[in-house]
Amino acid sequence: MNASSSLSGHIDLSIDGMTCASCVRRVEQALAAVPGVAQAQVNLATERARISLGAPVALENLLAAVQKRGYTAHVFKTASHTQDAGQDVRKAKEEQALRMAFILALCLTAPIFIIEMGGHVVGPLHDYLLETLGMRNIAYLQFVLATLALAIPGRSFFTHGFKAAFGLSPDMNTLVALGAGSAWLYSTIATFAPQWLPPGSVHLYYEAAAVIVTLILLGRYLEARARGKTGSAIKRLIGLQPRTARLQRKQQWIDTPIDTLQIDDIVLVRPGEKIPVDGIITSGRSYIDESMLTGESSAALKETGDKVTGGTLNTSGSFTVQVRHLGADTVLARIIRMVEEAQGSKLPIQGIVDQITARFVPAVILIALGTFLLWLAVGPNPSLSYALVNAVAVLIIACPCAMGLATPTSIMVATGRAADMGILFRQGQALQTLKDAKVIAFDKTGTLTYGKPALTDLQLAPGLDHDAILADMASIQALSEHPIALAITQAAEQKNLGLSTATGFEAISGAGVQADTSGHHYVLGSARLMQQYGIMLDRFESAAAGLGMAGKSPVYIARDGVLAGVFAVADRVRESAHATVQRLEQRGIKTVMITGDNAKTAHAIALQLDITEVHAETLPENKVTVLQELKHRYGVLAYVGDGINDAPALAFADVGIAIGAGTDIAIESASVVLMSEDLLAVATAVGLSVATLRNIRQNLFWAFAYNVMLIPLAAGVLYPHYGILLSPALGAAAMALSSVFVVGNALRLKRFNPSNQARIS
Repeated sequence: MNASSSLSGHIDLSIDGMTCASCVRRVEQALAAVPGVAQAQVNLATERARISLGAPVALENLLAAVQKRGYTAHVFKTASHTQDAGQDVRKAKEEQALRMAFILALCLTAPIFIIEMGGHVVGPLHDYLLETLGMRNIAYLQFVLATLALAIPGRSFFTHGFKAAFGLSPDMNTLVALGAGSAWLYSTIATFAPQWLPPGSVHLYYEAAAVIVTLILLGRYLEARARGKTGSAIKRLIGLQPRTARLQRKQQWIDTPIDTLQIDDIVLVRPGEKIPVDGIITSGRSYIDESMLTGESSAALKETGDKVTGGTLNTSGSFTVQVRHLGADTVLARIIRMVEEAQGSKLPIQGIVDQITARFVPAVILIALGTFLLWLAVGPNPSLSYALVNAVAVLIIACPCAMGLATPTSIMVATGRAADMGILFRQGQALQTLKDAKVIAFDKTGTLTYGKPALTDLQLAPGLDHDAILADMASIQALSEHPIALAITQAAEQKNLGLSTATGFEAISGAGVQADTSGHHYVLGSARLMQQYGIMLDRFESAAAGLGMAGKSPVYIARDGVLAGVFAVADRVRESAHATVQRLEQRGIKTVMITGDNAKTAHAIALQLDITEVHAETLPENKVTVLQELKHRYGVLAYVGDGINDAPALAFADVGIAIGAGTDIAIESASVVLMSEDLLAVATAVGLSVATLRNIRQNLFWAFAYNVMLIPLAAGVLYPHYGILLSPALGAAAMALSSVFVVGNALRLKRFNPSNQARIS
C-alpha cells in the first residue's frame, strides 16, 4: 500500500518495538491523537494495532505518529504463505538479536560478577585480585565492562526509556534505564570522584547495573521464544493452503501457482493431495478429510455437484473441481481472517488493566523517589548507598511487562486452540461473555435438527420384505418432487437398493400418490385417501397414533388393495443435540427451544432432548421479542442458529453462535461460528471461555500480586525487623521470570480438552 494513500473504515498495523503495557498505551494515545481516528486498540501479544477511522486518514500520518513515540509500524495484511514467511524471518531475526545481545551482556557481566561477588565469597580470590590488579585497577576494569554492557547490548533501554520519559509517557524501558543508569552513575562517581560522596558511602554497584541489563535481556529472549509459540494456530492454518494447482489448459494438465487461477478454471485433485481452491466437483468422487474445518476425523464422501473447500485433504479417488472462490473469498482465508481479528481484539477485562498501567509507571517512579528520600533521611550509614540500592530495586522489580501480556497472550492461545477444534471466535469479547451465559436459546430446524426430511419409521405387515417395499416406494416416489418423495428415495440410495420402473403414476393433490411397479399396485397417502379406496386401517391405527404423538405425520402404504404398513418422514434430531443440552444444564445454563414449527412437533422434539421451555410457532420477526423476554428473566443470553431468519436473533444475543454450514448472513451476524454441525461444540466453546477467563485471572493475579508484594520488599520494608534487603539483580531476575511465567501459563490453554477441562484449570 502506498504511504500517501488515504484510508477509511479500519486498518491494521504491525507495531515493532513494544515491550510492556505502557508501550501499548503510548501507541494507542499516539494513534488516537491523529485527526480522523475514531478508536485505536493495540495488542502486545500480536504486536498489532487495529484502528477504526471516523474520517479518511493518510497512512503516512499514522506511521509518523507511531514513529514519533519511538516505535515502527507497517501495514498488516491477512496472513499468507509469503507474509507468514516474512513475519517468521522478522521474528527469527528479533529472537536472534535478543540472543546475541544477551550473550554479549553475559560475557561483559560475568567478569564483573566474579570479581565483585566472588571476591566476597572466596577469600583467596579476593586477595589474589588485590595483589595482581589492585583496588583502583579493579574499579577501572569494572567501569569499562559495565559501560560496554550498558552502551551496547543495553543501549535500547536508554534510547527508548529516556525518549519515553521526555515525552511524559515513561515505560518499562524508563524504569530499567533509571535503575541501571543510577547504579552505573553512582559507581562512576565513586570510581573517578570519590570526594563528591559522603564519607563511608563510596561503594561500587557496577555488577548491579550490568546484571540488571543481562537478566532483563535474558527474560526478553525467553519471552520472545515463548510468544513465538502463541501464534502457531495461524501458522497451521496458513500451512493448509496449497501453493500450486494442477490446471487444465488445452486438454493438458499443468502445475501452476494458486495466484494465477481464475474463476471457472478446472483443476485436477489426485489422491493424497490437498484441494487447492473452493469449488464444485465436475467429475469423479472421493472421500474428503475435512477435519481442518470441522474438527471431525471421519472423511466425507463428495461426488459430482458437491462443494469442496480449499485446504481439505483428498484421501482416495481423483476428481476435477471448477474454481468458485479465490484469494480472500475462500473459506480458509475467511477462517484465518476471523482468527486474526479475534486474536487482535481486547476483552472488557483488559480495560481495567489499561487504567491501572496508565498510572502505574509514574506511581513506581514516585515510590522509588520516596524510597530514596526516606532511606537518605533515616537509613543507617552509609545512607546514600542504602537509598540508591533500594530505589533502584523498586524501579527494576516494578516493570509492568507481565501486566501487558496477561490478557492478550491468553486470548491468542485460546482463539488458536478454538480454531483447532472448529470453533471460530469472530469477536474476542464473546470469549469473555460466553462464560457468563445463563440461558442458551436454540433454533430448531437446521440447528437442533438436520433441517432435512428423512425416513424415520417404516412398519410393515408380517411377511413383507422391508427392502423390497422400500425399493418399490422409492421407484414410485422417484417420479415426484415432493419433500417426502426425496426422503424415501434417499433412504433407498443409502441402502443401495435397485429401483424398478413405475407406471400409471398419479399424484393425488394433498392426499398421496398411486402407481404400479414390480407387478403390484400401490397407494401411498393419508388416512382419508385410504378410506376413499375402502382400505381398512385397523391393523396400523395404534402405530400411526404413536407416530402422531411423536410429532410425526404418518403415511399409509396399501398394496393391491390391502393395507401393507405405515411410514413417517420427519426432520431428524442431531445425534449430539441431547448430549449438548445435558452438558449445558450441568453447567447451570438454561436451554430453550425457539421455532416457527407447530407446537405439537416442537414439544415432541423438546421431550426427546429434555428441553423444558419451548417457544413454538414463533415468526422470524418475533424471535428477538422472545429473546428480550428470556434475557430479562435469566440474564446473559446466547443464541444458536443457522438460517437467514436467525440473523436478527444472532445479532441481538449477547453471544450469537452460528452453525458454520448455515448461510453467510447468519455467520456474519454471529460472534462465534461453529465450522462443524456437531452441537457439542457449543458446550466446548462455553468450557473454553471459562478456562480462558480463569487463565487470564491467574495471569493478572500473578502480575499484580507480584508487584504488590515485591515493591514494598524492594523498598526495604523488612529491613527494620529482619535486616532483609532485596538486591536489584534479584529484582531484575524476578521481573524477567514474571513475564515468562505469564506467557507459559497462557500456553497451557493449548492443551485444553473439552473432555478433561481440569487439566488447564
